[in-house]
Amino acid sequence: MDHPFLTTLILVGAFALALIAQWRGWRPSLRVALAVGIGLRLSLLIFAAADSWQPVDFMESFKPAAEAVMAGQDPVLTTEGAWHFLPMIPYAYVLPMSLGIPWEISGRLITVAADVVLIVLVGRLAGRHEALARFQYACNPIALMVAVIHSQVEPVALVFLVAAYVTARSARSAHEASESARWLLRCLGAGALFGLALSAKSWPIILLPVVLSMLPTWRQRFYGLVAAGAVPLLFLVTQPLFVHTTLKSLLNVAQYLGGVRPIVGEWGWTAVLTGGNWELKPTYSQIGQIVLYSSLAIVAWLWRRGDRVDMTLAMLLIFMVVTPRMGAQYLLWFVPFLVARPTRWAPLAMGASALWAGLGYIYLTQFDDTQWWINHRWWAVSSVYVIPLLVIAMPWARRRMGGVPSKPPPATTPELVGAA
Repeated sequence: MDHPFLTTLILVGAFALALIAQWRGWRPSLRVALAVGIGLRLSLLIFAAADSWQPVDFMESFKPAAEAVMAGQDPVLTTEGAWHFLPMIPYAYVLPMSLGIPWEISGRLITVAADVVLIVLVGRLAGRHEALARFQYACNPIALMVAVIHSQVEPVALVFLVAAYVTARSARSAHEASESARWLLRCLGAGALFGLALSAKSWPIILLPVVLSMLPTWRQRFYGLVAAGAVPLLFLVTQPLFVHTTLKSLLNVAQYLGGVRPIVGEWGWTAVLTGGNWELKPTYSQIGQIVLYSSLAIVAWLWRRGDRVDMTLAMLLIFMVVTPRMGAQYLLWFVPFLVARPTRWAPLAMGASALWAGLGYIYLTQFDDTQWWINHRWWAVSSVYVIPLLVIAMPWARRRMGGVPSKPPPATTPELVGAA
């Protein structure tokens, strides 16, 4: 990275703004939150796009997938599975690339735009703390690093996922008001939005039961399930209409979708076992998957009587705690939910996560390949110091319905701006 100090200054300053906003009881308007969020993201975009260092997957997986669609080819088969998701996001890359915008910019526009929309949606998810939540997400350093520096597609999956939660919650209100047309549209909308999240990345599938449980009746849950499955299926079966993929070759595409190699050693317990080295360890991966899905089931059971956003937050945090395989971009998964429904230890958990991710995105990129691998060892192992903070940040006190998020300081001090 060519501008580590300026990048760090922006990220630290943004996090400080988020903390001060809670401390002083600021309630910035939507206009201010968007202005700050867009300003921070554009500032980092300028540095990231001009940088001589670019993330490996951004250049060797995302770019070839986009170029394949531009050439009318299948992005999965052309890259031999380097892009192992549905073609929704490569389709989206086509517009800025067709305008002649360099990849270093065009490849980031989609994730930055999604992250800006998330500012609004996190506020909607937060309810009565809407103004503070959307401002704090606008300033969140994890979101800034993942959406802009790494340009991972997590924000795209999350924007549809959070929208699905907001829509599912509104379906219950429409049902209680006996407005059949509205609740039907809302439950279909929640399912379709979830399907779009699943079309961006595969990991939201673990939350499908949670979203469906937010719909008030089994009939509505069935409609939501059908809509959720129809969207990714539509992206798959319509590929021959947009790229040179035959119906027969779709079987080959399907075998790549969602597939990942059992590379471990980046985070947590597998990093300790491998000494912080990346290794292909199918045994660790297989055992880890059993532990992971068992943990998710246990957490879902413990929070079964709680708010569904709290259940989601707990599930995503426990995922980070026990997962055998990890990328720094995964840390964004829980951020919208933790910002919307904060716990006492949320700032500490997000600060530690941002510090760990920042060391990877900024500090480690100052070294050549040899030194990177050497420093990667202690960085990966150091993740064990972040994990306990994620555990205590779980909404333990809100395992039953009626629990409320930790209250921000009363807005007795002057607000930053007037209400929106």
